[in-house]
Amino acid sequence: MPAIRVRLIAPSGYPHDRAAMLRGVARLRDAGCEVEGLEVLDRTELRFAGSDSERASDINALATRVDLPDIALVTRGGYGATRLLPHLNYGALRERLADASTLLVGHSDFTALQMALHAKSGLITFSGPLLADLGAESPGDLTWKSLWNTATSSASSVHWQTASDVDTDVQGPLWGGNLAVLCSLIGTPYFPVIDDGILFVEDIGEPPFRIERLLYQLHLSGVLRRQRALVLGSFSACKPGHRDNGYDLEAAFAQIHSVAGIPVIDGLPHGHGDVQLTLPFGAPARLHVAAGEAELSFSNYPHLHAPADGKERAGPSANP
Repeated sequence: MPAIRVRLIAPSGYPHDRAAMLRGVARLRDAGCEVEGLEVLDRTELRFAGSDSERASDINALATRVDLPDIALVTRGGYGATRLLPHLNYGALRERLADASTLLVGHSDFTALQMALHAKSGLITFSGPLLADLGAESPGDLTWKSLWNTATSSASSVHWQTASDVDTDVQGPLWGGNLAVLCSLIGTPYFPVIDDGILFVEDIGEPPFRIERLLYQLHLSGVLRRQRALVLGSFSACKPGHRDNGYDLEAAFAQIHSVAGIPVIDGLPHGHGDVQLTLPFGAPARLHVAAGEAELSFSNYPHLHAPADGKERAGPSANP
């Protein structure tokens, strides 16, 4: 039974919580995975997991490796991926990975790389758990199940209850990620032009007025009106300030509802909270919402195929 090969990549912050990293490695190994690239856990330069050159090499090496890993897993977020965007070999990455089943998985600051790789190379990557998330003291069972359900199938879906009173049924490419990182690339060559899409966003630690301002940036730049729907994930620790006078996230989202001109659906269990889904950035998707029940389904994305020898892969299905 061939094991799933997971290679660690560290495009952003250094692993300040080493215990969580080692727990994540242990859980992957306990699930039958082979884990490579542990040397990135020892790299540190200021707040980053190594120099810009070292961190860009984590990504560029995927274009030259003879034996590609099954999953390239980001260690943690923070900041630093944006500095790498001018240094990636987009043509070589497209040529090597476009027809490969290697899955690039991460979220948070990794959103910058996902945006750039889709804009420049047309690659589908995955907004999913970081190694740090898999190594949390109490990792979410849904996080683990979503990762392997998506990774080992050509189609998957997620269901949740939403407070949005809009019924809708739309289809389009699924894309998005961290709201602040996504908005930071508007007007750059690394912001993909996606029309009629299903855009999902999440964030952490931003006060409600900044969340509204970022969503207004998407609105005023014309990005929102070109989408079929906006899906709101978790917004962790996004608390009002002492001068907000009753203004909170609910008020910010209500304002965006009033101006967006497209369905705005809340409650997606994904982001910097206890749950990270694994969502294919750029894959065809369908969003169906009726009577407070939402379903997001997606298909035709890279996934782990059976090896040439026909033997079944080790496919973890439960949180170890």
